[in-house]
This record gives sequence, C-alpha cells and structure tokens, in this order.
Amino acid sequence: MKRVAVLYGGISAEREVSLSSGRQVIAALETAGFEVVPILVGPDLGAVIAALDPKVGPKPDAVFNALHGRFGEDGVIQGMLDWLGIPYTHSGVRASALAMDKQAAKAVFAAAGLPVARGRVVELDELEAGDPVPLPYVVKPVNEGSSVGVEILRGGDNRRAELARTWRFGRTAMVEEYVPGRELTVAVMGERALAVTEITAAAGFYDYESKYAEGGSQHLIPAPVHPDTYARALDVALAAHQALGCRGATRADLRYDDTHCKPGGEPGRLVLLEVNTQPGLTPTSLLPEQAAHLGIDFPALCAWMVEHAACRA
Repeated sequence: MKRVAVLYGGISAEREVSLSSGRQVIAALETAGFEVVPILVGPDLGAVIAALDPKVGPKPDAVFNALHGRFGEDGVIQGMLDWLGIPYTHSGVRASALAMDKQAAKAVFAAAGLPVARGRVVELDELEAGDPVPLPYVVKPVNEGSSVGVEILRGGDNRRAELARTWRFGRTAMVEEYVPGRELTVAVMGERALAVTEITAAAGFYDYESKYAEGGSQHLIPAPVHPDTYARALDVALAAHQALGCRGATRADLRYDDTHCKPGGEPGRLVLLEVNTQPGLTPTSLLPEQAAHLGIDFPALCAWMVEHAACRA
C-alpha cells in the first residue's frame, strides 16, 4: 500500500477551496486503497516540514498537493518537496511559478503562437488616473486564481479609481480587453486533453461564488460549439500545458467570441486566458466532471495523479 500525505488548507485567498478539495481527495484516496496522512497546512511552514519528516513517522511515498493559490501552486511548496526528495502531484517548480504569474504565462503562450487577449500590466497610479485600455476591459491580479479579485469595467462604470485605491493584490494589476461570448474550459491529463465544457454563470460572470457555490453555474459537456472550435480548444489547452512544461493534470480557461457569427457560420475567435496547474477538486469542480464524462471516476482520477507524482531530487 502506498502512503500518501495530502496537503490542504494553506494561507492563500483560496484556502476554503483547498479545504474542500482536500477533504474530497482524502476520501477518494482511501477508497482507492491508499494509506492517507492528512496534513492541514497553516502559516507555520516548519510544522509542514516536520509532518513530512521520517523521524516523526514513516516518510510518505508521495504528496498529494491539494493546495490552491499563492504558496500552494506557485512553486514554493514544490521547491520544498523537491528539497525533501518526496514525489508530489501536479507540476514542478518552474511550470507552477510560470502559470501562477499571468504576465509570464501570457508571454510563454504568445511565444508558442497561442491566442491570447490584448492587454498589459499597469501600475495602480496609471489605473487610478484613467482607463489604460479601451472599455470594456478586465482588471485582475497578476498572481491569484479562482477569479479572486477579477473585475470587469464597462462603459459608464465609475469604479475604476476606487478599485485602484483599494487594490489589495500588490502594486500592479493586469488589464486585458474584455472578450465577449462564451466561457470554455478544457482539462488535460498528461498528454491528453479531455473535453470542452461551456460554463454559464448564474450571475452572468464566472466569479469565485459562481465557481464554488451550489447552483452558481451550469456546465455543458460537451460544449455546444462549432466542431472546429471544439477541436481547436482541445489543441490549445494541450499546447498551453506543454508550453509551460506542466505535468499531471491542468485546466485551461478560454473565451469563445462568436458574437459576430451568423447561425451556422464559421467559428469565432478563441482566446486562451490562463492555465491552472492545480485544478479544483471540489464537488462543483470541472476537472473531475470532465474525467467522469470519459468514464474516469474520482478515486481513479486521484489515484492517477498519485501514480504520476514526481520530483526533481
């Protein structure tokens, strides 16, 4: 029996998501026959290291990293696990750090010829002084996930200056053109893109609440889009996964602008927004849903992640 330590909780803005993911993963791995050691992560990194120390108990064969957000999927924990020589799930240090930094990831995607939204990173003073790009546009933190801090500013919106003054995600923000149309997502397992899901948020915008609240969004799988768009979305997700150097499972988020297409006409514009190197594993999450669509149940998905755990040591 393989002994697996599950890291969950953490200290990011996504702690509650991680707690939910962790509880699901612990139950799934136990169902799959693993010996599971839950490790609830808080601000004391030394306590996390001590919990993994073979002097305290048997060294785990692998770590299931169910942390989300900063200090969980940005390369920090990954570097620690590499140092300790313990294989872990999901991507390594470099891919994790790149994907979490939206500016760096976007540069990688553009260099790989993938379609990205027009925009740039701006200082908060510039955002407070005026619109840095034509309206409508999206303002988002450079290094957060789960739509934390994301705002859409449209014509007639007077929140810009106040948003800049009360920004709590560092001294800069990413501003990007607002891409109208539909929200799509594609999960990748290893070298295989699974499926395309269209997401319709009850609130009109796929924000944090829509992602994790019961009934916050509707998922259509397979997405009812043009066949060429469906195939292209699969290709873009896999190419983004590979461009960043990811391993294990990831999820790519995309926008599909078909607002100017005639019914039955040619495909519209597909835009890659970002890649999540540690997709949510909560009851409302998209990766497990896509895996189930292809006949992979949740315990089998989690077991696959453990079997593909690795480290650089």
